[in-house]
Amino acid sequence: MQNVTPLLARKNKSDHDEASWPFPGGVVGFVSWWVALATTFMMYGSNTLFFFLYTWPFFLALLPVSVLVGIAISVLLRGHLIWTTLVTIIVVVCLFWLLFSQLSGW
Repeated sequence: MQNVTPLLARKNKSDHDEASWPFPGGVVGFVSWWVALATTFMMYGSNTLFFFLYTWPFFLALLPVSVLVGIAISVLLRGHLIWTTLVTIIVVVCLFWLLFSQLSGW
């Protein structure tokens, strides 16, 4: 008989399921897009509707970008929801404001 030692089933940290970080980041990105949209309405009022009449495809194109930014920031910050929310809102509002200022010619 050979000298065999039984291996116990070890539970490493890598065996545990990791938290799903991309999903909350995507939700935060989606919500931050709505926050950025609401910010322009709060600043400029109903005149924003006339501006969006012709430029809505550009701002709609920022929606998937905002979701991807939220996912990327959530993964980079390893799922810290408070920091992910703050950074994502700041980045998406800046993207929204950059597009708004480029289209309006300021």
